[in-house]
Amino acid sequence: MRKLRLPLKLRNRELALLIFACAINSVSILLVQLGATGAIDLDLVYLGAGLSALVLGLHVCLRYVAPQADPLLLPIATVLNGLGVAMIYRIDLAEGVSGWAAASTRQITWSAIAILAAIVIIIVVKNHRVLFRYTYLFGAFAFLLLLLPLVPGIGREVSGARVWIGIGNFVSFQPGEIAKIALAVFFAGYLVRTRDSLSMVGKKFLWMQFPRLRDLGPIIVVWALSMAIIVFQHDMGTALLFFGLFTVMLYVSTGRLSWILIGVGMFGVGAFFAAQTLTYVEGRFRNWLDAFSPTVYDATGGSYQLVQGIFGLAHGGLIGTGLGQGRPELTPLSQSDYIMASLGEELGLAGIFAILGLYLLFVSRGIRIGFRGQDDFGKLLAVGLAFTIALQVFIMVGGVTRVIPLTGLTTPFLAAGGSSLVANWIIVALLLRVSDSIRTGPAQEVSS
Repeated sequence: MRKLRLPLKLRNRELALLIFACAINSVSILLVQLGATGAIDLDLVYLGAGLSALVLGLHVCLRYVAPQADPLLLPIATVLNGLGVAMIYRIDLAEGVSGWAAASTRQITWSAIAILAAIVIIIVVKNHRVLFRYTYLFGAFAFLLLLLPLVPGIGREVSGARVWIGIGNFVSFQPGEIAKIALAVFFAGYLVRTRDSLSMVGKKFLWMQFPRLRDLGPIIVVWALSMAIIVFQHDMGTALLFFGLFTVMLYVSTGRLSWILIGVGMFGVGAFFAAQTLTYVEGRFRNWLDAFSPTVYDATGGSYQLVQGIFGLAHGGLIGTGLGQGRPELTPLSQSDYIMASLGEELGLAGIFAILGLYLLFVSRGIRIGFRGQDDFGKLLAVGLAFTIALQVFIMVGGVTRVIPLTGLTTPFLAAGGSSLVANWIIVALLLRVSDSIRTGPAQEVSS
């Protein structure tokens, strides 16, 4: 009887949290309107209600096809997505953009597509172990996606990075966002097959065991791919994401700390030489190290954007100016790269801590799902997907706050960008599927 009641209890808990998350999102939009215009316009609230209906539809779907999935992942993703829409809408109001031309309307449209994609994944992928059969197919698919922006005619260069594709004047898409999921599946499957040779053999130095030279092949290949992304696509953020993902999954697979040291050392050496030879990488480091220098601040592609974001965070203080009452639009790319600075200005340090707390809870649930799994593939897949979110947050928040050089990634669920939203909601769906599988047990999984 207890086992029969558990799925119902989990889904009821999820439903209560979802209703609370949807309420937060609706109130956020209303507060933005009152703060920015002093009036209420229900048009965007109705669009937001449509998103709430889709999220509740995903919840109903989980009751039937994944009743024992984790109850916290979906509400967390919902509230982060909603806060992002509210802040993008706030900047639209400041810039006087409305209707279908507004970034907030496009963000809601992409959010709907992303949630529908998550529903499809939950229904189609009935057991995450099925993905293990197609390990090398996912690897080839990821490699193809990474090459697409380099193809003449469909590749698009935006802000100096060639990571987008498009046909004519149609909406651009960033295939690297989907590639990170395909790579996580490929890395998980590959490491399950090869972990014995990567973990059992090697020479011991001091307190750590280092691998043989012949076993360094996989990490060298991924490092070379990452360096190629930096050189040809001018995208240091994606390169760091892919290489960091493989290094962490390699460490989780083998338990060897030496892989982390080797990975950090290799990427550090690669980044150093890139900074010496590639102008755009050197510029990122210059903006980071000497942001407040008048020469760097006023230069083309200089630190003006970074400094404006820091001023916005400082203006927010502890509790913020209030939704709709700051000036986040003064920072360039305040809806995308600098959305954390925009949120920090209007929600303050307390609001940023709350958002980071949601990310921390999301990532910790993903890692917990992985380590509770009964198969190595599910363990590596869940940890890899959770780490993808964690590393993106660290790179973007660290870049905005000048902890590390700013690179071209998106803040998960918050920043404007359709490809990022679709990819992150697919990650949610896969984590939900893995969490349901580890609760149902081997016997029930085989029968499904």
